[in-house]
Amino acid sequence: MAQYKLGYTTGVFDLFHVGHLNILKRSKELCDHLIVGVSTDELVQAYKNKTPVIPLENRIKIVESIKYVDEVIVQTTMNKLDAWEQLKFEVMFHGDDWKNTRMWKEYEERFKRVGVDLVYFPYTKETSTTILKQKIFI
Repeated sequence: MAQYKLGYTTGVFDLFHVGHLNILKRSKELCDHLIVGVSTDELVQAYKNKTPVIPLENRIKIVESIKYVDEVIVQTTMNKLDAWEQLKFEVMFHGDDWKNTRMWKEYEERFKRVGVDLVYFPYTKETSTTILKQKIFI
């Protein structure tokens, strides 16, 4: 039996690769029901100053087809507490590449106050969307 009933993770999931798969698989191993937020093109442009290669509708179809994913929602804001207010998940999963940033330290504190665990997984260093883009668009 999984450690948590309801888990949540988010991402862009552009140029889907094994790093994405690793986070989804490991997240699902720890929860009975995994909800995945897929960022809109506009949100990605606003916070990363990049436009995804794969349009939102197609990224959603890809993520929905992964056997570890139980539900997909559209992520329109970076505020993870807004998502918690709507979904009431017990745990949020994320890559550890963001772990010590000011934003995620604040999330850790705020989630702790409402009883939500934050679990970080090791970033897959050998592959990332950025690395793939660099190799493809050279």
